[in-house]
Amino acid sequence: MAIRILVTGGTFDKEYDELTGRLFFKDTHIQEMLRLGRCRVSVTVETVMMIDSLDMTAADRETIARRCHEAAEKWIVVTHGTDTMVETAEVLAAAATGKAIVLTGAMVPWAFGSSDGLFNLGSALSFVQLLPAGVYIAMNGRCFDWHDVRKDRAGGVFENVR
Repeated sequence: MAIRILVTGGTFDKEYDELTGRLFFKDTHIQEMLRLGRCRVSVTVETVMMIDSLDMTAADRETIARRCHEAAEKWIVVTHGTDTMVETAEVLAAAATGKAIVLTGAMVPWAFGSSDGLFNLGSALSFVQLLPAGVYIAMNGRCFDWHDVRKDRAGGVFENVR
């Protein structure tokens, strides 16, 4: 069974401009990450948008939900910025697609060379194949129900709410 990866931007895909010192988006790094991770799972990668999750609007979240609903695959991984990942997960849960959807991201951009993105992507690809229909967040080797997780900004990790 194939997995659809929906790319939405976030730290996963940020690049660093050495002249201005700013982070920006160019292209997704997902294909390279899958190659380096020696992924042997059938995946279809679809770039939905390339934005920072802090700039994501309600309309953007609805677009992601629509793409999840329209996807033929029953397993979906969404790459997403970590700052508003839970908010998007809530919209996806309300859409009730009947699919297993796992959101994942990175705290450090892939382009920096020391990113947690490759590990998080591999974890999300594994988790999505084993989980029942629903919406989850996979970060740092852990998988959370969307409604029982928050980002600990001070610690730079995701943790259970309860």
